[in-house]
Amino acid sequence: MVKTPRTRGTKKTSGTDGAAMPLMAHLRELRGRLFKAAAAIAVGTVIAWFFYDPIIDAIIDPFCVATEQFRETRSLGECNLIVDSVIGPFLLNLQVSIVAGMLITSPFWLYQLWRFITPGLHRNERRWSLVFVFTSVPLFLAGVALAFFVLPKGLGVLLEFTPERVEPLIKVDVYLKFMLRTMLVFGIGFLIPIVVVLLNLIGILSAKTLKRTRAWTVVGIFVFAAVGTPTGDPITMLAVALPMWLLYEGAVIFARLHDRRKLARGDDLDYDSLDDDEASSIDEASSIEDPDSVDPPSDSD
Repeated sequence: MVKTPRTRGTKKTSGTDGAAMPLMAHLRELRGRLFKAAAAIAVGTVIAWFFYDPIIDAIIDPFCVATEQFRETRSLGECNLIVDSVIGPFLLNLQVSIVAGMLITSPFWLYQLWRFITPGLHRNERRWSLVFVFTSVPLFLAGVALAFFVLPKGLGVLLEFTPERVEPLIKVDVYLKFMLRTMLVFGIGFLIPIVVVLLNLIGILSAKTLKRTRAWTVVGIFVFAAVGTPTGDPITMLAVALPMWLLYEGAVIFARLHDRRKLARGDDLDYDSLDDDEASSIDEASSIEDPDSVDPPSDSD
């Protein structure tokens, strides 16, 4: 007697291809991952709270560097940011600690997100997405570091527009949002080439498509850098656009080599080299016609 497979429920087999999981199991899995990520961020926030002084000094340092020459020419005092409420210092401490806690614990909550997505991926997809995770994090941090480096120059350009007999009194929360936005734009800009490489690896973008659209892509990179950077000065725009352009050219070279390798192995056809009217490699229609619809051979044959 042959036993029929059970169809009432499916058992989760994490880490294997083709694993199935009911909706409620997915929701419970997501709840558990989110709880672990939130707990890790909370622990990181508490740790960052005790190191608030050096963190806030590092945040304010670009502002002081940018305003040093400005203060000397205007005979102003030391660089200071202001708060406009009694609870402002506490909220600033909390915001800085949360952001620092998220950065400190980013490997852990990114791992939780990875573990939630992994069971739904095939082995090949899992391998490429793992490569994407491990390459995108250093590139994003490199973009953030570059933003931290060019921020004083951008602030210096903006402060030069301050008229005489006017002293800029900038609120610390406004400055913090400005700084975080700048770092986010730089970090995301450095991730665009990784997305291009990933789309090429899974077969969505070919090297020939990237080559045909290269001019418009370069224009889009400079537009993104001009619109996305909060300062709007050409120095900051070029600091974002030029590394993005170089990384994009590297992604195009990688896509070209990858497509040549696929074509040499016969894994993919060079569809761009085919004529629009050229017959495909599919069997002719006569080979799949109904045998009854074909005229029988005549006696003369």
